Amino acid sequence: MDISLIIVSYNTKDLTRECINSIIKNTKGIDYEIIVVDNASKDASVEVLKKLKKGKTQKIEIIENKNNKGFGGANNQGIKRAGGKYILLLNSDTVIHDNIIGEMTGWMNKRKSIGIAGCSLKNKDGSMQGTGGYFPTLVRVFSWMTIQDIPGVDKFIKPFHPMHSKSFKKGEQFYKKAKELDWVTAAFFLIRKKVVEDIGYFDEEYFMYTEETDYCFRAKKAGWKIFYTPKWEITHLGGASGKKMSYVIQEFEGVKLFYKKHYPAWQYPILRLLLKIGSAGRIVLFGLLEGKGAAKAYAKALRSI
Repeated sequence: MDISLIIVSYNTKDLTRECINSIIKNTKGIDYEIIVVDNASKDASVEVLKKLKKGKTQKIEIIENKNNKGFGGANNQGIKRAGGKYILLLNSDTVIHDNIIGEMTGWMNKRKSIGIAGCSLKNKDGSMQGTGGYFPTLVRVFSWMTIQDIPGVDKFIKPFHPMHSKSFKKGEQFYKKAKELDWVTAAFFLIRKKVVEDIGYFDEEYFMYTEETDYCFRAKKAGWKIFYTPKWEITHLGGASGKKMSYVIQEFEGVKLFYKKHYPAWQYPILRLLLKIGSAGRIVLFGLLEGKGAAKAYAKALRSI
């Protein structure tokens, strides 16, 4: 088996079906399997997947969870079943257009030092999405929370999140060139099986968001390179499994957990202060840009920090 594709499904029955159909239509020249882990969907996702499976000659395995195990937990279930020498974690709200899976597998075969790779993610309208960045040191978190939207800051402070979509200078240029990064986004997360053998599985204490940053941190410590290439691209619709702005608190919680695990204890109170300062500022800024819903999300995040 060349590669195992793992898709975590949660109330995205139509998108998951479209994702799988796009994989089967476009993937050529490799032996692959599709493992779908359903996280206790309530929208008949499992029934739709079972009907889809009957009509396909391609191997599709469905894992049905009775409760939501989170992104990392569900992917771990799939990884443990995977028979491929590569594993691709793929969001259910993605669409494959070309033979990216076959071509990137061949590309990885020639680059033995790369343990994890990501490709370009595009919105439905073809615009660029943020697809990875650098580990969240205190200086980078300070920039992320306060001054990052000022043009030129990213040249002096490597960004945790290089894309800043509300800014006049969005940062799309960053993702137009291939480069080694600290982490790539788990919407398309191509892992060499040897990495799993070296460092194990996702930390399930992260329910959603920042788990891929944690995983890449551990992979880099083990000597593996993390690489982003815009040579290939997919469509990522984004946000299909959650409510708008619900990611805010989860991402902050993820960053806090990351600090507890990987950085000296004295840095944690400073991190919390920076997150508080950033949240307070965003209550006003995002409230003006996006309305009451965004302001409420950051107010809730501020209280949770």
